[in-house]
Amino acid sequence: MRSINIGLTEEQRQGVINLLNQDLADAYLLLVKTKKYHWDVVGPQFRSLHQLWEEHYQKLTLNIDALAERVRALGGYPVGTLEGFLKLATLKEHAGNVPTATGMVANLVDDHEQVIRNLRDHVDQSGEKFHDQGTADFLTGLLEQHEEIAWMLRSFIEGEAIDSDGRQPAEGAKTPVGV
Repeated sequence: MRSINIGLTEEQRQGVINLLNQDLADAYLLLVKTKKYHWDVVGPQFRSLHQLWEEHYQKLTLNIDALAERVRALGGYPVGTLEGFLKLATLKEHAGNVPTATGMVANLVDDHEQVIRNLRDHVDQSGEKFHDQGTADFLTGLLEQHEEIAWMLRSFIEGEAIDSDGRQPAEGAKTPVGV
């Protein structure tokens, strides 16, 4: 195999590849959860959530491909098995649980925010620790997409006081409306 001479050491490339594979695993888990909610949502918001989540999982599918191709461009191999995804992902499945529509939105907000925190850290590590500004820039683009999606999902439940599990909080806790 021809050696890779792109201005990064093997250790730098491997460090970034490891970060990208974690991001890939999280993206795949988020894709599956988004599709599952797309299929299972019921209630008055069915159509709007069904369509919104279709847009989201289409973006996630493109991002998954881009993450895998970035790993290959750096000389690595992307994780590509369910076992591998579950091992590397920071997101968790909620098997056997079909939450309310609001609970689904809240779960996805939590997951996108976790991905945002991870990506923010990975942007810093890619640039500062591994000196790979190309990957840092690439991850910044993904970060911005997840920030937009999280904002859209939070906006959907704006004004509703809910806990992250989709339940109504204790009496007296209100989310300010019209602030």
